[in-house]
Amino acid sequence: MAKRALILLEGKRGNGLLFIQAAKRLGLHPITLSADPTRYDYLAAENLAAIRVDTDNLDALICECSRLRATYDIAGITSAEETVYATAGKLCRHFGLPGPNPASIERCCDKFAQRQLLAEAGVPIPGYRLAANATDVESAAADIGLPVVVKPAVGRGSSGVRLCRNVDELAEHTTYLLGGKHVWRSSPRILVEEFVQGPQYVPHIMGSEVIGVAAADFWPLPHFVYRGTTFPALLTDEEHERIVEVSLSCLRALDLCWGPTCIELRWTKRGPVVIEVNPRFAGDAQLVQGAYGVDLITEHIKLVIGNECNLGRKHSYTAAARYLVADRDGTLDWIKGDSRAAALSGVAEVKFYIEPKMPIVRKGDYRDCIGYIIAVSPTLARTEAILQRAVDLVDWSITPFPDPGRTETICTGGSGTT
Repeated sequence: MAKRALILLEGKRGNGLLFIQAAKRLGLHPITLSADPTRYDYLAAENLAAIRVDTDNLDALICECSRLRATYDIAGITSAEETVYATAGKLCRHFGLPGPNPASIERCCDKFAQRQLLAEAGVPIPGYRLAANATDVESAAADIGLPVVVKPAVGRGSSGVRLCRNVDELAEHTTYLLGGKHVWRSSPRILVEEFVQGPQYVPHIMGSEVIGVAAADFWPLPHFVYRGTTFPALLTDEEHERIVEVSLSCLRALDLCWGPTCIELRWTKRGPVVIEVNPRFAGDAQLVQGAYGVDLITEHIKLVIGNECNLGRKHSYTAAARYLVADRDGTLDWIKGDSRAAALSGVAEVKFYIEPKMPIVRKGDYRDCIGYIIAVSPTLARTEAILQRAVDLVDWSITPFPDPGRTETICTGGSGTT
């Protein structure tokens, strides 16, 4: 009898291995198709099956999956990576497997198209303009009024996203985006948006069910790099109800009714305002498992292979994550404290993405995260206390890169930004 396989397009630093582990628990043989499997260190470390193939080429993927069908029973196809999730949907349709609507995913990943659809449906969103050049950006910012958020119309993980508080910052960031430093996956188009202020919340959704709402905060502006997340958020019944209502309006407007979705919104004087809808898991899906006992990745894979998922809560705790970010560029000398932090009662996970001697170059986006710590307990206050104790145990040292204008290299120790 042929072994049942789960095909994974590309992987992911944060939860790629979780997809592999969940697949194995369900009795599936995970196979990763990637343009460069060496990008995912867990594949080699776990001796996992991976095949090199151009994941931007649908015909090549169909050919490879057809070849694999001669050996395996392909139970499902999916991806942890947003950039190829629509392609995974197209493969599912080609092979008659359950999956998302690829057209809906593509519309959602185009932030301008997403904005238009949400606006037409009456969903509260920031004021916005589309720009193709520096003149358009300047004009859009003048129309909306500084400060504004400037971002690529297609992108992820806050890459290329910046708050521009004055005309100098606006010109600097526009030059960065259009001057060849930013890597575009499509033709350059820029969104200029109203800067909406207020607490940040992230509803976690599977299908058309809002499982819960997380509270999130950022490291200091002008970049939007997450500092921490708490699940569930401390909300009044009315606030929760309004967030759920807006979230479901987003799903209807964007035709997202299958699989995972996370929505970033801010609570303002006029209530919830949607910043972005993402057709994928939030980066902190592990918090849902810690707080409610619901393994979203496993339940998603059940959908992928045609089974029913179970989103029922098994308990009700509070889970929180702190994302570790370096405060300078340079070479990592050492990093320590993970084993001591992990040994604390209530700490669910400690993860470092870096190792000694690795260079650290901050980008102002998700890549600035060098690790994270997750804590879980029955109460918010206790969870926060455990998390802070764990963070205080972590330390590292970074030697700044040599400055050609100085005669000596500055060596600085310390725990950086935690």
